[in-house]
Amino acid sequence: MSSDNKNFREVEDSIHTDMKGRMSYGDYLNLDVVLSAQTTVSSQHDEMLFIIIHQASELWLKLAAHELAAAINYVKGSDFRQAFKVIARVKQILNQLTHSWDILSTLTPVDYIKFRPSLGSASGFQSYGYRRLEFLLGNKNADSIKVHEGNPVVAEELHALLKRPSLYDEVIRKLKESGFDIDASVLERDFSAPYQANESVKNAWLQIYRNSDKHFEFYELAEKLVDIEDAFQQWRFKHMYTVQRIIGLRRGTGGSSGVPFLKKALDTSFFPELLDLRTDL
Repeated sequence: MSSDNKNFREVEDSIHTDMKGRMSYGDYLNLDVVLSAQTTVSSQHDEMLFIIIHQASELWLKLAAHELAAAINYVKGSDFRQAFKVIARVKQILNQLTHSWDILSTLTPVDYIKFRPSLGSASGFQSYGYRRLEFLLGNKNADSIKVHEGNPVVAEELHALLKRPSLYDEVIRKLKESGFDIDASVLERDFSAPYQANESVKNAWLQIYRNSDKHFEFYELAEKLVDIEDAFQQWRFKHMYTVQRIIGLRRGTGGSSGVPFLKKALDTSFFPELLDLRTDL
């Protein structure tokens, strides 16, 4: 074929084509495992879409948790620049997860009903990756681990995360170390309990926002946290709306009330003072 053909790209001689004894792209990514994990339980065409969207989401959740764990360590070490980088990455991961609902929403109610009974009691509420992400961000609920007790390894890790300070707990601790007046009850609280807004924390953030040039690193960190809150809420909303679009007000496969249960999550804030202070500025 003529090299003058603009619709033809020749394989360059320098490209490795003999992969015997070499690590290939598929080897490095374990694609034989990843791409063989889509096992449908029905004969319906659209079930493959459903499986791949959720499997891909679990990979993104895994990466988000990986980055948040790093962010916690960076904050503990006062390395805010590195913390900013990985937190910004988490925001983009959450945006990616939100966009995935657009693809799933192409699944019509009629087509979903055809294979939904085959799912049994399988439900997104049972997502370990989602639970881990919420715990790292501070939305703690010991009862939510019950659904994972059948997997001792997963349950053990979640119980450990439940008791550890979240990202926000470490940020508040850093505020105290930097001279802000934080109530001892916040620093010495039971980290397995959901975080409750505290006036001393809000006052510290107000000082930072009112003197942003003086406290720029904390100011920037606060806005990065709000970015996560924003992206997470958009993901939650899109999840809820996609579910409503596909199944209406039917109960969830895992036994929840479905859409009403998902709507309650929209009232949950990881960093309540960072939102409340806007009114007082």
